[in-house]
Amino acid sequence: MAKKRGDALELAVLGLLNESPMHGYELRKRVTALLGWGRVLSYGSLYPCLRQMQYDGLLTEDTTAPEAGARSSRRGKVVYKLTAEGKERFATLVSAAGPSSWEDENFGVHFAFFGSTSSENRLRILEGRRSRLEERLEGVRTSLARSRERLDSYTLELQRHGQESVEREVRWLTELIDSERVHRPQPRASVDTTQASNSTAAIPHGADNRE
Repeated sequence: MAKKRGDALELAVLGLLNESPMHGYELRKRVTALLGWGRVLSYGSLYPCLRQMQYDGLLTEDTTAPEAGARSSRRGKVVYKLTAEGKERFATLVSAAGPSSWEDENFGVHFAFFGSTSSENRLRILEGRRSRLEERLEGVRTSLARSRERLDSYTLELQRHGQESVEREVRWLTELIDSERVHRPQPRASVDTTQASNSTAAIPHGADNRE
């Protein structure tokens, strides 16, 4: 049985390798960018994850030849790429639209791979994220109203900043949701073949040749 990994880290690694194979240094930089500011990914976190994913059959590694002119003792770079099982695992994770996908630690990674999932999943994640933030916003406003008189000006300003940040994200999410709904593929109108057949049958043979 596969060992449990952090959902955000696993999805980030699978998603990036689904785009193209890459070596560990490049992968670490790209994953760190996806995880967001303040969450620097160490090699001590990345490589155990890669080893476990390799053990689970989700990825393989190739060693590229050293560059021309390099010392003979220098090893080539290890390049990681997804297996067929890894691509299936990515498809499963990126299509997940449950509560964990709109939490702080996971939402940004899911959003980065929105192009690989359906409009229905995108809407569910965006609406779930907005609902979660609206709950948080209500809590911040209530707390601020109750403690306003007891807070010094700096603490009060910090709380206002937090409130404004959440409000901005809610507005941004609302714009994305509205845009997604406008551009959402519409189901094709079904053709009633029975009715069409009956209409054709009701026309007498040769009627179209009558004067």
